[in-house]
Amino acid sequence: MHHVGVLALDGVFPFELGIPARIFGAAVDEAGRPLYTVTTCGLDGTPVRTAADFDLAVTRDAGLLAEVDTVVIPPAQALREIGDHGHLPEAVRAALALIRPGTRIVGICTASYVLAAAGFLDRRPATTHWREADRLQRMFTTTRIDPDVLFVDDGDVLTSAGVAAGVDVCLHLVRRDHGSRVANEVARSCIVPPWRDGGQAQYIRRPVPEPATTGTAATRAWALRRLADPLTVADLAAHAHTSVRTFSRRFREETGTTPLQWLTRQRLDLARHFLETTDWPVDLVARRSGLGTGASLRQHLRTAIGVSPQAYRRTFRPDTPVRADTTPATGPRRPGARLGTPA
Repeated sequence: MHHVGVLALDGVFPFELGIPARIFGAAVDEAGRPLYTVTTCGLDGTPVRTAADFDLAVTRDAGLLAEVDTVVIPPAQALREIGDHGHLPEAVRAALALIRPGTRIVGICTASYVLAAAGFLDRRPATTHWREADRLQRMFTTTRIDPDVLFVDDGDVLTSAGVAAGVDVCLHLVRRDHGSRVANEVARSCIVPPWRDGGQAQYIRRPVPEPATTGTAATRAWALRRLADPLTVADLAAHAHTSVRTFSRRFREETGTTPLQWLTRQRLDLARHFLETTDWPVDLVARRSGLGTGASLRQHLRTAIGVSPQAYRRTFRPDTPVRADTTPATGPRRPGARLGTPA
């Protein structure tokens, strides 16, 4: 069973602290057996002060970090102060030094400051809350901060944007570990979407639309039922009873991406689901997901996560017979491919 350790630092935000236990704790196999165990620790095993009006009775100390397979660090009030001088408190540095090589590390929101100060983000892509992105980049210049995405998966180190993006990155890890079926069941159990469209741009403050403005949610729902059809932006605008220009503007305001980028992402997610759950040939997966041809699916999948459809299928279904993939590779995986962001 995969063991997840959550490090609660003084001033921790209770909502984010509870995300790993809630998401990973809901992941079970077909027989209903838990796939993860989640344990919370503090630095020294004494009660941890929170950002709310209560303390937490945490009995495990930082020695737990030497035992687990994944370490998750939620945000805490004091973490932003690390950026003022770029140095971690000695107790925090000593705790992180206990993490074994190869352990997966996840920083939620401003926990990116901890990972950057500890050197885990040197020459790596990362993200954090959009309000903190510029400051984090100035303080840690070797880290490549992307302020637009909900999370960044760089293999053994993952970072997320603020608050609920911690749900997105934990769901992504469940999907990465056990496939879309398990992740979708976790999402249904927790009553959250399996993935969210767009990135942080949709949450940055902007003028509130006029009350008469018609949103694009109904059209997005309509399009999701027709991903295999050759939809165009004009088709979407016609369904929304507006002009292409107006529809495109409203769409970007609401989702942080363009209609075509959004359609491509939804189709690619559907194709990945088919690759994980069916034995369909690649060409059939491409047609059923609206990506057209096997060559198009291969190109989009390599651009998004750097692997071929057959390699992706073997990751989630190792018993799948190997079929020839005749399309040559377009190059190695891009470092820090932003899984969970628009393709």
